[in-house]
Amino acid sequence: MKFLKLGIILFALVCISNFSLAQTSVKIALLKYSGGGDWYANPTSLPNLITFCNDNLGTDIDPEPATVEVGSPEIFNYPYVHLTGHGNVVFTNQDVDNLRKYLTGGGFLHISDNYGIDEYIRREMKRVFPELDFVELPFDHPIFHQKYDFNQGLPKIHEHDGKAPQGFGLIYEGQLVCFYDYECDLGDGWEDQAVHNDSQATRQKALEMGANIIQYIFTQ
Repeated sequence: MKFLKLGIILFALVCISNFSLAQTSVKIALLKYSGGGDWYANPTSLPNLITFCNDNLGTDIDPEPATVEVGSPEIFNYPYVHLTGHGNVVFTNQDVDNLRKYLTGGGFLHISDNYGIDEYIRREMKRVFPELDFVELPFDHPIFHQKYDFNQGLPKIHEHDGKAPQGFGLIYEGQLVCFYDYECDLGDGWEDQAVHNDSQATRQKALEMGANIIQYIFTQ
């Protein structure tokens, strides 16, 4: 599918009456990057999020997420790409150019700090958008108030450094193009319960916030 403007594609997919992707399944992807960081860290996260969204939002997302490299033209096939890991992230110049075109053309990047990625992702995203800085989104931002209301912003899923969770965004020409959950670790909360032994209540909060992100993207 040639990537023109995601708003056009998603309009064709979304059934406005009940937010169901009624006739055509859409696919989302995990972003593979270089630098040695474990981009593959949470293998059950996206499949579980997809199942939750399909069951609770009425979406028809392909149950098998794709894996796509930052610099690949295939990235333009996916309205949402997810990036996570614990360590170094390095984008080539081609990656930087490709990711900027993707995000300014209607794509969406969700970064989930799996603990240790912060300094690297901030450095690389500054190369993608030299003119932008991550800004903390206020608690009344629509991404926190889709099907599920998070009146205090992001839920705290994993302790990490014990800091309050923060939701940061990159806003390009008035449009949120990248959402970054920091000191929260939504991706870990989406994983199979046996992986991290999180309580069901904690996993539910993580999945609900993930569903909000998906619904926000599909209705913008």
